[in-house]
Amino acid sequence: MEKLRRFITLLALTVAVAVGAQEAGYPANYARAPRFKALLVYSDTAEPAHVEFARDAMDFFSRLTVGDGWILETSNTFAGYTFDRLKEYSVLIVINISPAPGAEREAFEKYMENGGGWLGFHAAGYNDRSTQWPWFNKFLGCGSFYCNNWPPQPVLLTLDNTDSDITRNLPAEFVAPESVWYQFNPSPRDNKDVEIIASISPKNYPLGIKDVVRFGDFPIAWRNKKYRMIYLNYGHGDREFSDATQNLMTLNAFRYVASQDPNGNPFEK
Repeated sequence: MEKLRRFITLLALTVAVAVGAQEAGYPANYARAPRFKALLVYSDTAEPAHVEFARDAMDFFSRLTVGDGWILETSNTFAGYTFDRLKEYSVLIVINISPAPGAEREAFEKYMENGGGWLGFHAAGYNDRSTQWPWFNKFLGCGSFYCNNWPPQPVLLTLDNTDSDITRNLPAEFVAPESVWYQFNPSPRDNKDVEIIASISPKNYPLGIKDVVRFGDFPIAWRNKKYRMIYLNYGHGDREFSDATQNLMTLNAFRYVASQDPNGNPFEK
């Protein structure tokens, strides 16, 4: 019994020292509880290559929860997610799906207009004349889908700002894994409220074998400063998480969106 009491006392002192050190400039900040909740939304009936990406994305983000640093929930629909349900989440990770017209769009708009977080990939940003959702173009900060390359292929990416929270640990240029790349018109670069993170280098032109993009402005990662969001224009097939540099950019973007939570930066708590 005496040994047990000594052990408990020693353990308590160790915890107290660790907590005190953490508060006094200790380099690590150990979470005492999950820092935030995120909802990953995907479709399992989308184009097969987009479903493959969804599967790999769920694995990628699930591995980031090891240790219970944050809570990840998943859904294969926006149905039933009212504004009150959505506001439980600091970040929506949207893979290959968009809210349906009506209640789903209304809840999503209200969520984003009230400080919600969005990390969208590839098909999550696709919209054309048939979409009939002008608010979404305002949110993305650009026009509708304009063109794309085919088949999927790797490209040389260039960072537009090498000293942002999302890019400062990335090389100024790197080759991204094969994907189908969407060009939007007007380009998000034309919007003064948009910060371009990375673009397809003009050195890639002509881009494609069957469907060839010959020229044009081609941002592939950006944020609309009016919202807590980042769009990443990759997400086609099962090779998107095969490159460490692109994975790091994905992680940086996710962490950045979470860090801007209006309730405070969860990584500083």
